[in-house]
Formats: sequence, structure tokens, C-alpha cells
Amino acid sequence: MPEATPSPRTVSVRLSTVLGAVALAALTIATVTFALLYSTAAGSLAERDARAADDRHVTQLATDYAVGASTIDYREVPAWLGRLKTGTTGQLAAKFDATAPQLEQILLPLQWTSTATPLSAAVVSESGGVYRVNAYLDVVSTSAQTPEGTRATVAYALTIDRAAGWQITEVGGLQNTLPAK
Repeated sequence: MPEATPSPRTVSVRLSTVLGAVALAALTIATVTFALLYSTAAGSLAERDARAADDRHVTQLATDYAVGASTIDYREVPAWLGRLKTGTTGQLAAKFDATAPQLEQILLPLQWTSTATPLSAAVVSESGGVYRVNAYLDVVSTSAQTPEGTRATVAYALTIDRAAGWQITEVGGLQNTLPAK
């Protein structure tokens, strides 16, 4: 008996099935792509929001510190010195302790008083969690020499370290303080 040659096999697939598979593949690729884009965008937004929250935090710390440091009453020097050390590192607080007697010798005879109102504060720079912040205040001061009082805009330049528990590591003034009109 002669051997029968196998007949070629054919597979038939409906066009609608092929189109459905292509549509499903396209939908899957689009979904994965949008999921990756969303994840990246969400991460960027979260990072931006965290950075903005940190900036608000350090500007508030700088403002609070500057107001406390600029609010002086010669009759309450220990309270003022306490405000100078609030939120600072031990090393900076020790510097204030070392200069306290000289500061008191200036404030008492002058009968110095001052009140401060915050104007603004801004982050100047940030590197590795160390923030440089400038805080600006309107300060009204009276003394034995100027009992009618004087008004000035005072600027503080502060360094605040996130890794040190958001403590102030440096305090200074800006060279360009503005006299009030």
C-alpha cells in the first residue's frame, strides 16, 4: 500500500480574535506606560511637596528665632538670653553663654528695649539638609539715649541643620540692613 501523504494542516483564526488580541496588547502597553509615568510624577510631586514643607519649616524656625532674639527688655536679660539659645546647638548656645556678661553690661546702662515684628523669611540655599535662611524683621527700639524710639529693618542670616534635629548652627546679621523711613 502506498503511503498517504499527509495533507497540510491549516489553522483558521477569526479576524475579530486577532484584532481583539492586538487591542488587548496595545491596552496593556498603554496601561503599563501610564502607570510608570504616574509613578514617576507622583514621586516628583511628593519630593517637591517635602522640599516645600522643609522650606516652610526652616523659614518658620528662622522667623521665630529672629523675633525672640530681637525682642529685648533690659529688665529681663536672662529671659532674652534664653531666647538666644532656644533651638541652637550646644556649641552655639555656649558662645551666647560666654558673651552674656558683656551683653548684659551693654543692655542695662542703656535701658534697652525692643520689639520685633516679622516681615519675611526665605531659604537662600540648601545643601545636604543644611539650610541657609534669611529672616527680616521690623524692630522698634528704645534706650536711655533714644527714649522716643527708633525703627529699623533687621536681617538675620541663620544656618539650620536638618540632621541635627533642625537646630540652628550659626546666627549672623546681613551687611545690608535697611533703615525704615
